[in-house]
Formats: sequence, structure tokens, C-alpha cells
Amino acid sequence: MANEATVPVVIVGAGQAGLSVAYYLRKFELSPGRDFVIFDRGPDAGGAWQHRWRSLRLGTAHRVNDLPGMGELGLSFDSADRSLPAREVVADYYRRYEEHFGLKVVRPVTVRSVSNHRADLVVSTTSPSFGSRDTAARLLVNATGTWGSPFVPHYPGAERFAGRQLHTAGYVSAEEFAGQRVVVVGGGTSAIGFLLELEGVAAELSWAARRPIDWSHTERLDLEGASTAVAAQDEAARAGRALPSIVSGTGVPVSRRIAAGIDRGLLVSRPMFAAIEPAGVRWTDGTFTDADAIIWASGFRPELRHLSALRLREKAGGISVGAGASWTDPRIFLAGYGPQASTVGAHRAGRVIARQVVALL
Repeated sequence: MANEATVPVVIVGAGQAGLSVAYYLRKFELSPGRDFVIFDRGPDAGGAWQHRWRSLRLGTAHRVNDLPGMGELGLSFDSADRSLPAREVVADYYRRYEEHFGLKVVRPVTVRSVSNHRADLVVSTTSPSFGSRDTAARLLVNATGTWGSPFVPHYPGAERFAGRQLHTAGYVSAEEFAGQRVVVVGGGTSAIGFLLELEGVAAELSWAARRPIDWSHTERLDLEGASTAVAAQDEAARAGRALPSIVSGTGVPVSRRIAAGIDRGLLVSRPMFAAIEPAGVRWTDGTFTDADAIIWASGFRPELRHLSALRLREKAGGISVGAGASWTDPRIFLAGYGPQASTVGAHRAGRVIARQVVALL
């Protein structure tokens, strides 16, 4: 192609995982822009957080870990302003972090595909700034997370529903559903957050979950439960299986706000409905609930479509990954995948991957 570039390492994604790897590569004396380049699809800093709904606050979401070295800037999410939208706080902190460490993130850039060219990898990108470009790299760190790959399970009749259906990724505000009858689907913190926001705004609320909600009566994740969930993620990643949900292994921490919602009867889930009909949902006991909207807070899957040409996916449905490295192709690292995506596993992921990258250069 007319536009071509060469760099030893390409990092795809500038969220928590990508920035952590970049920090340690710089710590190991690799130079941003010369020895490695970071491509990020977002229009601004903040990773997936910049796309989350405005009403979401840090105190109502999963804990956001500090990036390595963030203390140098005098910043910590533990002391961040919880009155501001979480997306604004995270974007501000990440922007300042990128500038402080001179990480030279290139954005907005969409990575369309990664393919083989002899011993090198070819990263094909598009950007409003430079159009289409191929970048040759020896190694690739994929840190794309999950936000770009929302999961909506199929239920009979979904295509005939006359109302609105949207996923967590498309949620903007409760006001969009004023006076409407809303069914929220999902058993995690997003579903619970939507129910709490929609209370008093929507005309009627129903909550459906595939499994009973496992309430954890602590405001923070129990370390033992979290460690067990991380171990399950690690086992699945190493075996190349589809990754289990972190929440299914840890339970949902009960904050005071959630406890109050339980006490007043708002946060009471029903088993999943059997089918969707044009005017609402039909439950397994035969009863029917009218609905104007269904919100699918049904989670995300790792965003890996751009790696399909490398044929990393196993028959079991996942990618075989151990300590952040692909076991199928040693040139590929997956930051924030499996156990590294959790609040427990993310702490050392950047350093572990960066050490392996440096050893291979």
C-alpha cells in the first residue's frame, strides 16, 4: 500500500490494559513511537469508559484500578470526585497519564485486521488523519477489551418485538424511558444500576436474569470469591474455552443503595422469560408482561474479530492464553483477556506482558 510503516511492537487499545503494558515497556527503556506504537479507536483518552452513560459514577460501578505509576501524577481513583460522571473522571486521568509518560497514543485509529507476512505481522488500519495504512510489526499486544463486542442472547420472537431493544452499550439515560414499561435483562451491576435509575421514571419495571442473583453482603468484592473467579477465568483461557462471567464467580456486592433497593422490593429478579412477543414477554409460567422496551444488560465478549486471519480461536470457543501470551502464536499477547480483565488479575498484567515482549525483541 502507499502508506506503510514498521515498528517492533504494536499495542491495540489504550484502555487500562494497553496503557499498563505501555508504561512498563517504557520502564524497560523502549521508546514510544519508535519501539512501540499504540493505536486506539476512541476519539479521546479513557478507553471504554468514555462511551459509558453520563449518570454512571465511580462509586456505583466496579472499582477502577489505578494505572501503574499514576501516583507520580498525584492521582488515584480511590480519592476521585464521585459527583462527576465516571467517564469524565477516567478520561481526564488517562489523558493526563498519557501526556505525563509521553505515550504518544495514535487516535482515532481502527484496526481492521492483523495478518501474516513472512515472519512479521501486518496491522491494517484506517484513520481520518492518514487514511488506510499497513504497519509491519514483530509483536502485537491486543488490548481491545470487550466494549466493542456486546452480547445479546437469542430468544424466540425477538425479531417480532414491536418495542425498542438495546444493549448496555447503547444506553444513554433513564429519561429516554420515561413513562414506558421496561424489562431489564441481566444479573450484573449494569442491570441493577439501570433498575435503580429507572425507578420512578419508567411506568413499570421487570427484571429477568438467567440465574438467581448471588448477593454478596459487602460493598467490595470478597477477595476469596474474586480469586476463585479469576482462577476460573485463567483455567478457561489456558484451555481455549469461552470465558465465564466474573460476576458469576464473585456475586454482586451489596452497597447501601442496593440494599435499600432490595428492601423496598425493586431488586427482585424473575427467571428468564420463555419468549418475546410483539407486545412484551411471555414468562415460563405462562404469564405475560407488556413491554415498550427491553434493555439487554447481558454482557460482552472479547473483541477479537480483527485477529481472525491469524486463526487463534480454538474449537472450544476461546483462545488459548497463559500469562497474557497466546499459546498458538508466540508473537501475539492479549492484555486484559481472561483473568487479567478482573480487578484482581489486572494489577500485574502490564508488567508480565511487557517483560515477555522485551525478552523476545
